[in-house]
Amino acid sequence: MSNSQYETYETYQRYEAYGPAHAEPVPGGFDGVYEDTYRPAYEEPPPLPGPPLPGPPLPGLPRQGAPETGSEVESGAGSEPASVVRPTRAEARAEARAAARTGSHRRSARRRKPRYAERPDGSMRRLLPQALVVAFLAGGTTAFVAKDKAIELNVDGKARTLHTFADDVTELLSEEGVEVGAHDVVAPGPGARIASGDEVAVHYARPVRLTLDGHRREVWTTAHTVAGALRELGVRQEGAYLSTSRSRQIGREGLALDVRTERTVTIMADGRARTVRTNAATVREAVDEAGITLRGQDTTSVPQGSFPRDGQTVTVLRITGGKEVREEPIPFQVRRSEDPTLFQGTEVVERAGEAGLRRVTYSLRTVNGVKQKPRRIRAEVVREPRPQVVKVGTKPRPTSVQGADHLNWQGLAACESGGRPDAVDSSGTYGGLYQFDTHTWQSLGGSGRPQDAPAAEQTYRAKKLYVRRGASPWPHCGGRLHG
Repeated sequence: MSNSQYETYETYQRYEAYGPAHAEPVPGGFDGVYEDTYRPAYEEPPPLPGPPLPGPPLPGLPRQGAPETGSEVESGAGSEPASVVRPTRAEARAEARAAARTGSHRRSARRRKPRYAERPDGSMRRLLPQALVVAFLAGGTTAFVAKDKAIELNVDGKARTLHTFADDVTELLSEEGVEVGAHDVVAPGPGARIASGDEVAVHYARPVRLTLDGHRREVWTTAHTVAGALRELGVRQEGAYLSTSRSRQIGREGLALDVRTERTVTIMADGRARTVRTNAATVREAVDEAGITLRGQDTTSVPQGSFPRDGQTVTVLRITGGKEVREEPIPFQVRRSEDPTLFQGTEVVERAGEAGLRRVTYSLRTVNGVKQKPRRIRAEVVREPRPQVVKVGTKPRPTSVQGADHLNWQGLAACESGGRPDAVDSSGTYGGLYQFDTHTWQSLGGSGRPQDAPAAEQTYRAKKLYVRRGASPWPHCGGRLHG
């Protein structure tokens, strides 16, 4: 064997570093780790005549018809075991040409592993753990991919696509740090299961301090504009008055909104009825919109500053009138004091009373042509009243008059007055049981009128008159005294 052939064979032995673990190390320090920068030491011979080679034989198997031992099997000291079959020179060249065509020495080297006729179980033991690791990693990757979900998350109108391992909406929002308030809306609801491709939407609620047709309340809406909030709240917008633009954006802090919807109001004035569609804030504004003018003391049947309700009827009151001053007397008081010098039942006016004077101002009104009851608006005292002072007797009155006690006074009284102490004749001149005139009564010591005195006093005065003049004061009934 020539040196060139030997060198070529040695180079081939370096290329076959993937041999069994018990093979001897190749001269030159090759440690069995393949490097892509390795190139064979020989130059590739020109291609052999004939058809292209079908490729190198499978490693570790003898060529068909080739002896397992012979001149092409190395022997001697330091050689590999006799069971290892060395490739021939022609085979080495063919394999080198094939490796050059594919551009991968590593693949050719793996195909050119030494063929072993013995100890195949060692290779299987080395490959089995690797195969198990690959299978475990492949299964774990499949489970990892299966748990991953592509979700579209829309938070208050801002949408983004993300990947998550969350199982439900609550877990997803917690992972993304999305806080949900009591009035916020989440679709699908918290706790709902999610799958890849689902969409989760979070709509933040905004507070609106709404004054609707005079009624004030606070509501919550997920709409971003005033128009959207009104639609969400079911408020009729056609013809309505809004305190701000319908297109105004509603921030998370909310806003105050005054809404007056369009209403039907009927105004009755001057014998006519006018119906208007209005969003006025007060009855006075609705009356003005109906083309009715209020003048002077004119007013309405409901307060002009009140809120007009849908279907309400308001009557305009045309008022005319003025003021009237009247002077009215103020009654005086009567003050009584006891007088022991006067007989019981006797009263004497010590000082006559005097009435006072009051000036009163009244308001006179005519409403729609009908006069109203005067209304007192002011009063002032022009003169204070002076009280009347009366003395009342406490002295016991005598009932006996000498020379007259034995007479029939009861019969006389029955004849004169029918026995009534307060009787008065038709002319008003005579009064009492015995029909005294006032002058005669007072001359006998009586006070006031005889019909106002007690019956006992009247009988006492009649006895005194009889002592003075006999029965002549009673010409028709005097005879009864002796009957």
